[in-house]
Amino acid sequence: MRALCLLLLTVCLLSSQPAAGVNLLTGLGQRSDHYICAKKGGTCNFSPCPLFNRIEGTCYSGKAKCCIRP
Repeated sequence: MRALCLLLLTVCLLSSQPAAGVNLLTGLGQRSDHYICAKKGGTCNFSPCPLFNRIEGTCYSGKAKCCIRP
């Protein structure tokens, strides 16, 4: 009876763990917006883009602008 209880407890604990780690798996394979901006040749600025630069997206989860020289 004790072995059956331990087996049931183990199964319950193992089945509850993937639900906590699902959020970690959604980030795999996705690049940050800062990385994408740098890959395009841009810079991330919290202030307005410098003269003769255009906004090409955002950085740091939308808190900054990705500025690229045309």
